[in-house]
Amino acid sequence: MNKQLTKVALRYRAIYLDIHRDEINMESEATAPVLAFVKSLGENGFCVSEELLHALNAVPSNTLMEITGCINNVMGVKLNWVPLVKGWNNPTGESRMDHFVTLLANLFGGKDAGIKGTNLPCGHFIPENTFPIERYNGCPFCGTPFETSDFVYTGQGSKMKELRLFTDQEMQNLFISLLSSSTPLEATQKDALEQLLNEYPLPADVNIPMKETTMFVIKKLVEQGKDDEASEFMKTPTDVLRYLWFEKTGYAQIIEPKTLIANANRKYSHMCKSLDIGAEAAKSMKAKLMLKYDRKVCLRVAKWMNAIPMTAMQAAENMHPKRGMWVRFIRALRLGEYSRKRGMEHLAEIMDVFYKQNYTTWQGVVDKARLENNADETLSLLKKRPGLFARCLFATMLRFGSDKVLAAFDEVADHLPMRLLLSLGNAAEIYFDPTTPRVARPITGVTHSLEPHKLLFLYDEQARKKMVEAVNDIYRNAVERHFSAQKTDAQTIFIDPTLYQIPVSVGDRSTTIQDTSCALMGTRFPVEGDAVRLFLQWGKGLPAQMLDMDLSCRIAYPNGDTEYCYYGNLTCVGAKHSGDIQSIPNMVGTAEYIELSLPELEKAGAQYVTFACNAYSCGELSPNLVVGWMDSANPMKLSEESGVAYDPSCVQHMVRISEGNLSKGLVFGVLDVAKREIIWLEMAFTSQIIHNADSNSINAILRRLEEKLSVGEFLEMKAKAQNLKRVEVVADADEAYTYEWALNPADVSKLLNI
Repeated sequence: MNKQLTKVALRYRAIYLDIHRDEINMESEATAPVLAFVKSLGENGFCVSEELLHALNAVPSNTLMEITGCINNVMGVKLNWVPLVKGWNNPTGESRMDHFVTLLANLFGGKDAGIKGTNLPCGHFIPENTFPIERYNGCPFCGTPFETSDFVYTGQGSKMKELRLFTDQEMQNLFISLLSSSTPLEATQKDALEQLLNEYPLPADVNIPMKETTMFVIKKLVEQGKDDEASEFMKTPTDVLRYLWFEKTGYAQIIEPKTLIANANRKYSHMCKSLDIGAEAAKSMKAKLMLKYDRKVCLRVAKWMNAIPMTAMQAAENMHPKRGMWVRFIRALRLGEYSRKRGMEHLAEIMDVFYKQNYTTWQGVVDKARLENNADETLSLLKKRPGLFARCLFATMLRFGSDKVLAAFDEVADHLPMRLLLSLGNAAEIYFDPTTPRVARPITGVTHSLEPHKLLFLYDEQARKKMVEAVNDIYRNAVERHFSAQKTDAQTIFIDPTLYQIPVSVGDRSTTIQDTSCALMGTRFPVEGDAVRLFLQWGKGLPAQMLDMDLSCRIAYPNGDTEYCYYGNLTCVGAKHSGDIQSIPNMVGTAEYIELSLPELEKAGAQYVTFACNAYSCGELSPNLVVGWMDSANPMKLSEESGVAYDPSCVQHMVRISEGNLSKGLVFGVLDVAKREIIWLEMAFTSQIIHNADSNSINAILRRLEEKLSVGEFLEMKAKAQNLKRVEVVADADEAYTYEWALNPADVSKLLNI
């Protein structure tokens, strides 16, 4: 069994088997080991397709055991799921006064001072008539757990997730789809791509349109000593810089050093000044980013720069936006020295132009024309670079008028990638509405709320609506022209109704890893039962230490009132918390839960419940932290003895924090109480408590997701442009787009590869 391929397949609701489809006996009867394996899958909330069931008969029993172990590992079955409070559905009644009295008792000496109470293994003294210590699995004062267990409930889930068969053919198709994706890969896809690069050779004829994806390929080629092959992907100096920074920081985006240093300062700051180590963290990050390369690397980069197929003027202009970083890299890589060697004449020319600054930048010329209010010159320049034209389209419309600008833009719209056109359509209504906040979500984990463009207020509401309609007409017409230009032999199409609830994934880059599914951000999960159980598990593989991660939720009411269920308020209307754990046991981690009662929330008139987790400790969210929610039409058990409330079969959605995470807090879902739906979204924030998560930014993301074009609507545009007839049965369709198809965002993005 290939463990890595098994994990990758599970993300796409499949099991990988090293067999050929034509070897499957569809008439075979399930053997005893296969029946036991299927039963084990059912305990984790999975069932198998008919094809997979027959394929499993050809698999040795020891391989079935290994697959079972792999799935149990992904679902966290053997981890510690014991919370702080036993039977936490019945509140302990603890209060802030209990904490205050306990603090005083410990300061005055506890039992040594003649106070009645109990000494705990952590060293704290709990006085009588404060915490009911018989209800706790650890210290209620410091949150240190004493009990661990690998017991979990199984098989309570009311809805099974069907697993399909993945063979080498499907894996290689997935590999190619990830490489050829025309949208940036999310963390789940990046992780899958890295695994597949270790298993399969790079296809000879694959086209890799995204620069970020190329970095993973270059890294693998360099590790294999194939520098010349890697050089073929280096088309501009920015490609070289991106790779060097990717090797240094692990991020495929070029995040400037000052941003990373400021982010380290922010992450390690603390509400309690005595625990604030932000300045030390910033200093450590600065030292970490210092550049030092050996001669082998210097020569490799010098050859890459020398082989770049651009003139020296073009290369210098390309380097200009990151000039400060380039100065540091040139010195560290000794490019000045290598440029004087024989055969490095092109590198020498680039260095000469760059340092003498004998070049003009296209952006500078555009800015000059814009400041001079020269519309004709500005639009003429923008048409030469359609991608940059698209990115400043709205602001240019406000400055020079929509009719003239859109007429110029329509001339070059067909040269734009589909994802940019969709981004314009998705963003237009919010951008031109001065009453709706916009958000920017950089990779550093800070969500910014953006003020409306000042020129918006020069136009009345009717004029702004016309601008939105004009943009929508432009992008829809361009999309239809793109689809019409495609040749297809299909005559019928099937569109799964669930695809109308899934937004097209453009501009929403997830930074968490989904080990059991690959849902697109904005996907709506219907709630089947009367309870939703949030869970947080962290500390897997780490030694015992103080590491305080918090699970919390915010309940919003229509009148603007809010309530919080978090470590400082364990119970509120419709929500109960399992207790605040501040330290982790050795290697197996620990857990927190929140139970939401929909009938109580409905009775109280609650509108939304926002799910969040955050690092109260200094630093970012712990690597391998797992967070998500459970739901089932059947009642979900909760242990009165230990408080364990986890059942993998009830998990509806679960995400894992990756090693490269930069955020301190994460909003990971919103429950619409009236609709009984949970909207999966991902919004990073930087505070230690949910109270400081910007509610305006959360509302703005929800509004943006609602306004975005759905996958179903996008397919309708394709059907209209290509004269495809809608059918209601998958088997009757020449082109079938099902929910399983949408599980692979890379496959969805193929529609954008036009």
